[in-house]
Amino acid sequence: MQVEKQSSVENRFDKIAVLIPCYNEASTIEKVVKDFQKQLPEAVIYVYDNNSTDNTAEIAKKAGAIVRQEHQQGKGNVIRRMFREIDAECYLMVDGDDTYPAEHARELCLPVLEKNIDMVIGDRLSSTYFQENKRPFHNFGNSIVRYCINHFFHSDIKDIMTGYRAFSFHFVKTFPVLSKGFEIETEMSIHAIDKNMSTENVLIHYRDRQEGSESKLNTYSDGFKVLLTIAKLYKNYKPMLFFSYISIILVIIAGIFFCPVWIEYLRTGQVARFPTLIVCGFMFLSALISFFAGMILSCIVQKNKQDFEIYLQYSEKYYKALLEERGQNL
Repeated sequence: MQVEKQSSVENRFDKIAVLIPCYNEASTIEKVVKDFQKQLPEAVIYVYDNNSTDNTAEIAKKAGAIVRQEHQQGKGNVIRRMFREIDAECYLMVDGDDTYPAEHARELCLPVLEKNIDMVIGDRLSSTYFQENKRPFHNFGNSIVRYCINHFFHSDIKDIMTGYRAFSFHFVKTFPVLSKGFEIETEMSIHAIDKNMSTENVLIHYRDRQEGSESKLNTYSDGFKVLLTIAKLYKNYKPMLFFSYISIILVIIAGIFFCPVWIEYLRTGQVARFPTLIVCGFMFLSALISFFAGMILSCIVQKNKQDFEIYLQYSEKYYKALLEERGQNL
């Protein structure tokens, strides 16, 4: 009997699934769970405990959440597990630190449920974030990341690093989670832009952490990881531009060193600095290799996009089958 009950929970297809990744959030998790139960009574609340050393899991379970464990440390690892295990028509992701008010929950979910939006982004930066957040380097880092992504990927996402988002079934089941930590939000944003998935910004209010609740985000190390992730994803998603820039830089540097050698040769008819000439030759060759590498990789990226569109069609059939099964169960 217990096995049948567990199986029904594992195989369910929810209307709205609220996903809360947690690590040592005992002081706030009960309030977060109850707030979202109040705002979204039809939703199922999932709390994934990521090796907490306090009693986060026990408190969440008593509050009425379905609690599961992810033993690989890192927010990216938790979200990978969530996306893999849970089937839902709409997914609402929120942090367990009570910095995102539950009052905005339905506003984030409705575009997914009614307009088939793939990712709805809770925009803190256009409202109260810079006033509430007491960490100036976090504020600066958020602005830098937003500028870099919107500039390099030609998008208009208002808040790249927000942990308050709603997703469609298709986004969740086609998103390859590669990041292990807090770079995951950046990866989500770039994936949506590159795969031409529909996005929408919803203005939300942000409040700073309560006393006794500590941020797990390290301003410097995690900030560097995010910037490194942007560079890596830019290389992966836009290889032609990335390697063209490298090629241009190499040509310019080689040209700067080659010009004096060329001028001296025109004046005297002799090459006095053979090592410089050889280095310049190798740099020109590297520039050429870099350019053609970008061309080849851009063809691979284009093929991957075509394959992704085909995979979306299979995802749509699976989604409709789950909807039909849920209707029959009801």
